[in-house]
Amino acid sequence: MSRKADISAQAKAVISELRAAGLTVPSLETLAQYRIDTRAGYAPNVERALAEFDGEISDIEVAGISCKQVTPSGWSQSHGPCIQYAYGGGYVGGSTYEDLVIALPLAKHCAARIVLVDYRLSPEHPYPEPQQDMQQVYPVLLDVYGASRIAIGGESAGGNQALALLHQIRDNGLMMPACAALLSPWCDLANQGDSHRFNDERDPSLNNAWVDLAASWHASGKALDDPGISPLHGDMAGLPPTIITTGSRDLLMSQCLRLAQRLRAAGVDCDLRVWEGLWHVFEFYPIPEARQSIGEIAEFIKAHC
Repeated sequence: MSRKADISAQAKAVISELRAAGLTVPSLETLAQYRIDTRAGYAPNVERALAEFDGEISDIEVAGISCKQVTPSGWSQSHGPCIQYAYGGGYVGGSTYEDLVIALPLAKHCAARIVLVDYRLSPEHPYPEPQQDMQQVYPVLLDVYGASRIAIGGESAGGNQALALLHQIRDNGLMMPACAALLSPWCDLANQGDSHRFNDERDPSLNNAWVDLAASWHASGKALDDPGISPLHGDMAGLPPTIITTGSRDLLMSQCLRLAQRLRAAGVDCDLRVWEGLWHVFEFYPIPEARQSIGEIAEFIKAHC
């Protein structure tokens, strides 16, 4: 389903701002500063989300893995859903703090507790270490909440994490969560597809140079089409109902479309939402379309949990 032929004035302003700022492609020498600068750049949006949130935020450990827990006001320990969520950042950046921009409104709209997994980053901790962190957390949540109350989610590299986790859950005979939500999932680290060509300069937030470097750091010499690294190439049979969001400017739009096609071919209920004129994980930005998309994702989760 394609959404909105014309974008808001706020979205147009963000595109202009992102283009003016440019996109920094880090090196090993500049990576630490890149992470600091990225966190600082998102801080105003995080503070805005915090000001609108009514609930509790705490740092916890689950199975020895550091996580950030977001619990909205009115959430019920006995009945409310729980979302295990993975942040984006190409496996080389991002954090649970930055992802509060998405987690706080999602928790509020969905009336769900969200557990943001603070997984390890590449190149210091390449594949499979970040995936192992996600895998450690799920069985604990499963014991506490039960599969019917759990959703798995993530954006960009976090969408990769979420999809890879679903494969691992199925392959290890664990109970599958009720549903999944993938926002512009980076599910093919080989970075194949037409949108990598025609959106390389149209997406104001992402380009091929950045994703190719991040993929090489995360894969660390392993084959980029390995299903563990690129779950788009894995078996989709038996996965839960899934919602995917992307935009027509998204560098990764082709990956999202191919993933939806493969899920549906495997008999999985997949709700694909393509937002006309918007870019990679537009839900991160203070625009009306982001609020609407997060609201729709929340409705999808509530309908399945």
